[in-house]
Amino acid sequence: MSAIFQKANTAVITGGASGIGLALAHKCVGYGMRVVVADWDTGRLDEARRSLGAGATALRVDVAKTEDWAALKTHVVRELGGQVNLLALNAGVSGGGTSFNNSEGEGSGVQGLETWRKVVDVNFFGVVNGITTFLPLIREMVEKKEEGKEGEEARIIITGSKQGITNPPGNPAYNASKAAVRSVAEQLSFDLRAVKGVAVHLLIPGWTWTPLAGAVGGKAKPEAAWTAEQVVEFLEGKMREGEEKGDEKKFWVLCPDNDVSEETDRKRMLWTADDPVKGRLPLSRWRDEYNLEFEAWMKGRGGL
Repeated sequence: MSAIFQKANTAVITGGASGIGLALAHKCVGYGMRVVVADWDTGRLDEARRSLGAGATALRVDVAKTEDWAALKTHVVRELGGQVNLLALNAGVSGGGTSFNNSEGEGSGVQGLETWRKVVDVNFFGVVNGITTFLPLIREMVEKKEEGKEGEEARIIITGSKQGITNPPGNPAYNASKAAVRSVAEQLSFDLRAVKGVAVHLLIPGWTWTPLAGAVGGKAKPEAAWTAEQVVEFLEGKMREGEEKGDEKKFWVLCPDNDVSEETDRKRMLWTADDPVKGRLPLSRWRDEYNLEFEAWMKGRGGL
């Protein structure tokens, strides 16, 4: 197992009452960790309390509100002594809407201003709020050294999205929020490069069957999608792999699914990164005039 998934270690997980967050909470509880699940959905929080048992505490938190973060920090300090070995900033919303191509406003497929604010407040500021609230505690924890004893270790897991990298058409608010999350995660990893015992991981799931992806009302999981549990297993494997190789600060956790391989993802990302380099129109992968060129790229080595 990863060094973080150890008995008596602690985890704080936002968006922890469903999907990847809940699967991660179960993973932590299974290892005997103390877990705080933070989520805004009271119904799902009640279900999470029942399924996780006595090893977890479930608190209602709106990650967009700094006062909720302050209350969460107070709880962690009071009940867990300020110990945070795993901080998973996972809460997110989809945003709905389709594009900017209709002038009729809300309800027409256009993402209105309120949608943008909600998506950015949750997906982006939910991460920034979490970092600014808990990073001082984490740094203080790992920098404390008793005589002859190393300080605690910590990992910060930030849930990003492939849509924040390849930027597919159809959900500009979500894509923009996840692109910003990626930027913040990269900056945080760089800023903590010399802090021993702390690593940042950007978790980039593939197609994962969660409520965010439509897994509600008893709908059957599509064959191509992974379960949230598969994503968490992959995450732990990458964390463990980095630690075994002495590269515990390994940043990227790029998840495949049952339809898209890691190689396919890398090719798509390289194509997207080349749009400004080669002077192509933006989002060229989805434009008719580049279809043949993109297909040839994907069939070949794709720059790999």
